[in-house]
Amino acid sequence: MARKNLFVDIHVLQTVPPSCINRDDTGSPKTAIYGGATRARVSSQSWKHAVRGYFREKFPSDQSGYRTKKILDLVEAEIAKLAPDQDAEKLARTALENAGLKLKKKKGEDEDGREVEALFFISEAQIKALAQLAVASETDKKAYKVALLAQPSVDMALFGRMVASDPSLNFDACCQVAHAISTHSVHPEYDYFTAADDCASKDNAGAGHIGTKEFDSATLYRYATVNVEELKKLLGAETGHAVAEFAEAFIKSMPTGAQNAYANGTCQDAIYVTIREDQPVNLCGAFEKPIRSSEGYVEDSKRALCEYAKDVYTDFTGKPVKEFCVGKGMEVLAQRTSCEELIKSLERTIAAYCSEEA
Repeated sequence: MARKNLFVDIHVLQTVPPSCINRDDTGSPKTAIYGGATRARVSSQSWKHAVRGYFREKFPSDQSGYRTKKILDLVEAEIAKLAPDQDAEKLARTALENAGLKLKKKKGEDEDGREVEALFFISEAQIKALAQLAVASETDKKAYKVALLAQPSVDMALFGRMVASDPSLNFDACCQVAHAISTHSVHPEYDYFTAADDCASKDNAGAGHIGTKEFDSATLYRYATVNVEELKKLLGAETGHAVAEFAEAFIKSMPTGAQNAYANGTCQDAIYVTIREDQPVNLCGAFEKPIRSSEGYVEDSKRALCEYAKDVYTDFTGKPVKEFCVGKGMEVLAQRTSCEELIKSLERTIAAYCSEEA
């Protein structure tokens, strides 16, 4: 009997040094109140952006799409490759019009500009399909819509696409990413700094600039989940590979906020991945009571995560069908392995599942 549900849950503990990974509109590190305590927070949007950046850098280009207003430029460039003797811009404009993507008017003018009205997520395969239809002088508008609904990139299938002007072009996201929060309370600090003027006169001992930067440091709990069944509908046999790539990207990526000022790239302290058939389970409740320690938070955070997971499985959900752990102290949940082997094992497991269900 075919399964109705399959979810991959990814839990990560990661400590970052003094940093400002994700800031608000005032330049302060983002925070959240959880369990009555102020926590460091890195927004899910920030980490998803980092994951997409990791995809673009590490994996083949056809697996990552473009979220941009400059769709016309992309389609025009592809048409120029296919038919260098034709008017690529005119064909590209016609293709977008047939697809229902409206270009904004130039400011103060009636003429259309070169950008669509809102950010649009598009894959390389979809760009090529639109270009091919345009070069072939296809006039059926349905064909252009079909082109925009076929062959989504991996990151589009994972994160979805929302088109307010035409909901028929939407893709539902197959993964969810939680805001990362610290396992303990935080107290933001301020760095008072001065900048010297290299060309100042010798009799000027003052600073060229004076300012302050707000920062914090934290042991973060990060969580994401992937709906394998929904992803399989879009990616088919490539689902196992896509899940493994997402797991790698989520685990290893890092938002780049103030990275040059703080060099905050760190490795993970613990990784716990589960495969479940019932529902996704966020284990942030392990830290509803903030960890308190004068000798670091990592080891106590690991213990709290393991104890809470065992309690949840005993009292509420039952154990996952499969578990993977990376990091000393996590052996109470599953056999310890390396990060690389975890990703390989995850791909094999999901690929085998998709093969069975085919």
